Amino acid sequence: MSKNDCMLAILWMLNSGAKITAKQIAEKLEINIRTVYRYIDSLCASGVPIISDSGQNGGYSLLNNFIQAPLFFDMEEQKALLHAAVFAREAGYPFSEALSRATDKLKLYSNQEQVSILNRHLVGFEVINREIAPSVKVALEELEQSVANEYSVEIEYRSKSEEQFYPRVINPYGIIYWNNKWYIIGFCHLRDEIRSFRVERIFRIKRTQMMFKRPEAFSARKFFLQNLLPDSESKDVVVSLIISGRSEALDDLCIHWFLGHHLKERTSNQAVFLLDERAIHSYVPYYLLTYGKAIQVIEPQSLKKKLVSVASDLMEYYQL
Repeated sequence: MSKNDCMLAILWMLNSGAKITAKQIAEKLEINIRTVYRYIDSLCASGVPIISDSGQNGGYSLLNNFIQAPLFFDMEEQKALLHAAVFAREAGYPFSEALSRATDKLKLYSNQEQVSILNRHLVGFEVINREIAPSVKVALEELEQSVANEYSVEIEYRSKSEEQFYPRVINPYGIIYWNNKWYIIGFCHLRDEIRSFRVERIFRIKRTQMMFKRPEAFSARKFFLQNLLPDSESKDVVVSLIISGRSEALDDLCIHWFLGHHLKERTSNQAVFLLDERAIHSYVPYYLLTYGKAIQVIEPQSLKKKLVSVASDLMEYYQL
């Protein structure tokens, strides 16, 4: 264990509020007792208020007000961090090894009662997500560094409409995780505009010597959502989509990644959405068909006809 890790471990031990001797610290960390004295001296020199009491019941302790410092987490905060780590790992968080070391330290420097409580909260808490390819994690690590340090990267990328990978140079502005997929938002030198790229479609990535300055007011999240969702305000024709049905099905529609952004009214048995006419006749029918008889379209009539047409086409296709 490195010096910094040992010193942090000593702080966690002292955080219990009980006195602890140099011998107990040395035994737990498996280091020489003289090394413990040196680490205690270093902590004191850095401003940590360690109290040293001599005698039979002596030992080291911290001033009470320091025990509540932001460096330490209470049980609810520790539980929240461990739960968040579960989500991050399943999402393909690129720095999972460092994350594991951090969560291990939370348990390592907790007492037995705390570890038991944390384990009880973790044993029944699981997240299921699709597996992330190792190549995606490698790309994410490099992209995160390029966003933070503002250097351009060269990628070999294939869009959904292309069959081959093509080289591009991009200035990465931000990383987005949405709908079980990772995206990088940045300025594309080839297209001379800001674009989004799906990380799993990056075949190879290499850092360059080129540096850039990220636009100060730029929001990767805002850019991504604006390009993901049709802008109803800019359309000439806005149509009310009225759907009735089972409460559970309506609940699901109201939090749908697309329809949820256009919800205008919700009652116990009905939901009203405002969308542009093009979206209602191109995207929406395929979303609604999956709900079967659990819902019923009230308006517009044109959508009812579109649903019949799509269903008929599917029936004819599968009867061949």
